[in-house]
Amino acid sequence: MAIGEAEAFSERMKRELVALESANVYALIETESVVEEVLQGLEIASVCVEDMDEWLGIFNIKLRHMREDIQSIEWRNNRLELQSDSNVALINELDKLLELLQIPPEYEASLTGGSFDEGNMIKNIEACDWLTLAIKNLEASNLDPIYVKLRAVREKRAEFVLLKCTFVRRASEFLRNYFPSLIDSMLNDKANFSQRGHLQRPDHADMRNKCRTYARLLQHIKSLDKSCMIPLRKAYCHSLNLLIRRESREFSNELRNSSKASKSSTPLFEGPAGANQPASITDSPADAYSKMITVFIPLLVDESSFLAHFMCFEVSTVSQSDANAEATSTSSVTLEASSSIGKTSNNPAELGLLNECLKELLDGIQEDFYALVDWAFKLDPLSCISMHGITDRYLSGQKAEVSGYVQLLLDDLETRITILFSRFVDDACYQIEKYERNVRQIGVVPYIPRFSQLAARMEQYIKVTIMFVILEKIAQVEPKYVDIVLLENYAAFQHSLYDLANVVPTLAKYYHQASEAYEQACSRHINLVIYIHFEKLFQFARRIEELMYNMSPEEIPFQVGMSKVDFRKMLKSSLAGLDKTINAMYRKLQKNMTAEELLPSLWEKCKKEFLDKYATFLKLISKIYPDEKVTSVNEMRDILASL
Repeated sequence: MAIGEAEAFSERMKRELVALESANVYALIETESVVEEVLQGLEIASVCVEDMDEWLGIFNIKLRHMREDIQSIEWRNNRLELQSDSNVALINELDKLLELLQIPPEYEASLTGGSFDEGNMIKNIEACDWLTLAIKNLEASNLDPIYVKLRAVREKRAEFVLLKCTFVRRASEFLRNYFPSLIDSMLNDKANFSQRGHLQRPDHADMRNKCRTYARLLQHIKSLDKSCMIPLRKAYCHSLNLLIRRESREFSNELRNSSKASKSSTPLFEGPAGANQPASITDSPADAYSKMITVFIPLLVDESSFLAHFMCFEVSTVSQSDANAEATSTSSVTLEASSSIGKTSNNPAELGLLNECLKELLDGIQEDFYALVDWAFKLDPLSCISMHGITDRYLSGQKAEVSGYVQLLLDDLETRITILFSRFVDDACYQIEKYERNVRQIGVVPYIPRFSQLAARMEQYIKVTIMFVILEKIAQVEPKYVDIVLLENYAAFQHSLYDLANVVPTLAKYYHQASEAYEQACSRHINLVIYIHFEKLFQFARRIEELMYNMSPEEIPFQVGMSKVDFRKMLKSSLAGLDKTINAMYRKLQKNMTAEELLPSLWEKCKKEFLDKYATFLKLISKIYPDEKVTSVNEMRDILASL
């Protein structure tokens, strides 16, 4: 159709629409049964949907309840896991606490009833170490605050304190009995004392070695209960005082009995010339006094130092100047006090306690010295001059504070000698003045020839002694070269007086004195030179000696800086380039020496001293590191000989 015939098109469309609607109505009428079936199916489906919706609601409620149950189970499971972790942590903490509270059976046996014999001391020391640590761990400052008020902790702390008191009481009682028994065994042995015709030099080395066995025990007693040290110190001092006084008394008596000096009561300025003189200068009373001083003053100093160290006084056992010169010192005092080197001051209170103990240790021995001085004065008043010089020399050498009582003894002796000599001078003047009353005196007045003897002996005693004293003072001007100055001058003195000393007994005495001083100066200088070039070697040896004082040789390689690796490093650094080091030692000896003729003998002394020190070092090493290979003494001797 053309697009412009709109009405015709509209009419046609209406007719077709009516026809279609008629056809649809007819079709619907024909499919009524089908529609009813569909409607029934829809109704059934609607019922099923309603039922399904109801079931879904029920399932939703059940799932919600299940979800809540799962959450509850998870919460309870988390609580159980937390409780389990807490229980494990609590058990671990309780185990740690039980370790602090539990006493090992072997330690309890040692602390409550163990023997203090030498063989059991290692076990006792281990038990003491444990007890000290256990008490320290239960102190409030070292314990968790939550445990401080626990009854178990308080009860165990009280038990540990009771155990400490029990052990300290047993150990103190043992040592209070041990010291007297040890000294009694020495007192009962007559071989330890001077006897008729035999002067016995006191030897306390074995006694000190036995005492050192209990040094660690004393340290623990002091740390556990400091008050128990007072009776222990008194017991030790009282016992040793008996021994020292017996030794000094027997030694002093034998000196007086064996002296060849003739006793005379004739005043010096009366009677014939020659009376009241010693039979021999070498056996003079002054020589007896010198022997007494030479033997007992070093012994008393050593005992003072050992007491300070052994009885745990918190003081330095050497003076600061001695500490700086330790390398050149060989006395037992310095060796025993090496652990205290470096301290510059002492606690006054502790030093006061030490001085009280020293007084108890050495009190009474002064009577034997006084008796010897009085005896010497009665035999030969002029011996006071020599005795004064001897006393002054030893007095100037006492610098350590721990030997203060020895210094007091020397001060008293010096004062006593001075008073006696002043009395002699006053008496001599009186003897001269009384001749004025006798106007009938004919011939030579006795005091004239006697005065020449007095003057001669005064000259003998004074000038040589003063010369040595001045030499010592001159040498001290330059501390760096003090020993070189002394050894050169003492050598020159011996060389110049060798022939004369053979025919003049008085000079022979001072010749021997100069010889002794020369040897001492050589020894100090040689030791210094050796120590400078082998410092690490001998410092290592000294460290071993210090550790051996407190522990067994097997334990030393496990200490810091003392392992086999450390030993090998030290040995390699000390002995590497040995020929250069020894040549440097020789040049050091040669340096600043003006008397080159002394160098060969000095070098021989140096080599011998070094070999002796090296042999001692090897003995120590063989105990600590038995499997290590080290240059032997013979090999070292060959090396020295080849250079």
